[in-house]
Amino acid sequence: MKIQSVKEDSFKTYGRIFPDFDASELVEAMQKTDAPEDAVVYYPSIAELEKLSVAKDMRNSFFGELEMQVGYCNGTNRKLDAVEYHRSSEFGVAASDLILLLGRQQDVEVSEEGEYSYDSSRIEAFLLPKGTVYEMYATTLHYAPCSVDGKPFRNAVILPKGTNGDLTEGKGTQPEDKLLAAKNKWLIAHEEAGIAGAYNGIKGENISV
Repeated sequence: MKIQSVKEDSFKTYGRIFPDFDASELVEAMQKTDAPEDAVVYYPSIAELEKLSVAKDMRNSFFGELEMQVGYCNGTNRKLDAVEYHRSSEFGVAASDLILLLGRQQDVEVSEEGEYSYDSSRIEAFLLPKGTVYEMYATTLHYAPCSVDGKPFRNAVILPKGTNGDLTEGKGTQPEDKLLAAKNKWLIAHEEAGIAGAYNGIKGENISV
């Protein structure tokens, strides 16, 4: 699969980068976080990261003073496995080199029977160098980053407070609710990934890099 630079125009479909935003404090703090060599871990909210001075700058500049959470997704990965999206942008800071596999929510198809599917051949890959501060728009399909040269990655994840928390009120009344996997998280998985309770709707290859 072709791996593109995050600076290429093709990334503008999915988000944007902030080359002048100094997130070095967060990158340094992220070096102390766990990054397994044989798994991926995700923690939505880490108090130590949220207390950093840069977190206040992010809240003000990226969320217009709305409450947010700072967590991380770290580990070793080479497969797509699933795609998810939110009702809001997701911001991130690459605390190591990493690869994002991205798609568009607009390309999710819905059958007359109300079944959802996504063709994995539409996925595009982007290399983010360590220190990159980026935004993924609400309509951008994404999941866990992939490793570069098989090395563990570290990725800070900044989202509206409560995102990815456990659902407490069950599913709603809309057909799309069958994809709802957590608060503010709609997910479509590849059957090969074996994600418990997930809606399996990715068609084609389980993309790997």
